[in-house]
Amino acid sequence: MPDSSHHSCSAPDSAKAGWRFAKPTEAGSSSLPEVFASVRLPGENASWFRRFLAFVGPGYMVSVGYMDPGNWATDLQGGAQFGYTLLSVIMLSNLMAILLQALSARLGIATGRDLAQACRDHFPPAVNILLWLACELAIIACDLAEVIGTAVALQLLFGIPLLGGAAISVLDAFIVLFLMNKGFRYLEAFIIGLLSIIALCFAVQVVAAAPPLAGIIKGFLPSPEIVTNSQMLYIAIGIIGATVMPHNLYLHSSIVQTRAFERSSEGRREAIRWATWDSTIALMLALFINAAILIVAAAAFHTTGHQDVAEIEDAYRLLSPILGLGIASTLFAVALLAAGTNSTITGTLAGQIIMEGFLRLRIPHWARRLLTRGLAIIPVIVVTALYGSKGVGELLLLSQVILSMQLPFAVIPLVLFVSDRRKMGEFVISRTSAVLSWVVAAVILILNFKLLYDTIF
Repeated sequence: MPDSSHHSCSAPDSAKAGWRFAKPTEAGSSSLPEVFASVRLPGENASWFRRFLAFVGPGYMVSVGYMDPGNWATDLQGGAQFGYTLLSVIMLSNLMAILLQALSARLGIATGRDLAQACRDHFPPAVNILLWLACELAIIACDLAEVIGTAVALQLLFGIPLLGGAAISVLDAFIVLFLMNKGFRYLEAFIIGLLSIIALCFAVQVVAAAPPLAGIIKGFLPSPEIVTNSQMLYIAIGIIGATVMPHNLYLHSSIVQTRAFERSSEGRREAIRWATWDSTIALMLALFINAAILIVAAAAFHTTGHQDVAEIEDAYRLLSPILGLGIASTLFAVALLAAGTNSTITGTLAGQIIMEGFLRLRIPHWARRLLTRGLAIIPVIVVTALYGSKGVGELLLLSQVILSMQLPFAVIPLVLFVSDRRKMGEFVISRTSAVLSWVVAAVILILNFKLLYDTIF
């Protein structure tokens, strides 16, 4: 992310911009006030590595959304049907995500507002209500994918019926509560621990699948067939739609403010630098995991005549016999359970940020988390009761389409704000970064409209 420190501009003129900078002292104006600036940083004399480690965490919490159960479905389908060809799409969508998350962190650190608060300050009330409803819908859709993922994992591992698994998934709302009370670093550590489990499970499966290195390298090079083959294009758009998560942009702009950095020009610049490194490295881990899911599916299913594998349950059933590794299927389900749990935690946190930012509505955290989770569980329970596990698979696909539709509501305001000098002052992004950001926003929007059109018609 090019730094715009060469712009010699004073702090933005709040009156002119209609923008109020949040001072940490202002009661109730900070994002996630219970953990705002709660993570202490090492002193001036500390090494750069210790300074960097103090900023590590938010990027990993954000990366969770890039490997949730919704991504698994598209990655499995892509690998089983088309081998390694769609690896280039996973890489492209990851690069887009790295750019957008860097912009999100920059907004939060430079202005002291999260994206929801920034929208509330900038847009008229009617637009804000619309944006808030769109965000809530995105969070419910995302939570839907996570509840389904958790329920499916519990069914595969312990034989618990889908309905029971969906009900058990309510419990992770209390995990968040417990860890947030202990301190934000505990929550980050818990999430990084689960991410490590997912990475380890897939590392073992990739080794067992023994994919050809030449095939993988070729897969990372873009192929014109992705655009010419309509079925491949559909899955490619699904991968991009499932990768960039709208609620993550709100989440990241808030949780970077948990660090007690100096609220000065120099302090903000250092915080932006380390936060960008944190999210970039974390999203490279997400790239590894998404690529690993596709590589395992390509090696296990595409080459053995199982090109029609699209459901998580089918993949679980076939993995061990095909790879000749008894534990492969169990590792797959354990990783799915970790991914589902992780995603629900960050989803409920994003829900709190959005409600407080747009509406200035504060309800007890346990109530907020149960409300979000309840809204996601009801459709899962109804669909499972009526249509069984097949209906749940289709519900998972629908949740990804809803998420795609919500993206413009997060991406456009974000790019609009970070490229506006009156709002960002010396931290405004450079002209080149602004052009690149608008191109990425346009690509995401066009692909999502195409996905929507193809799904409906």
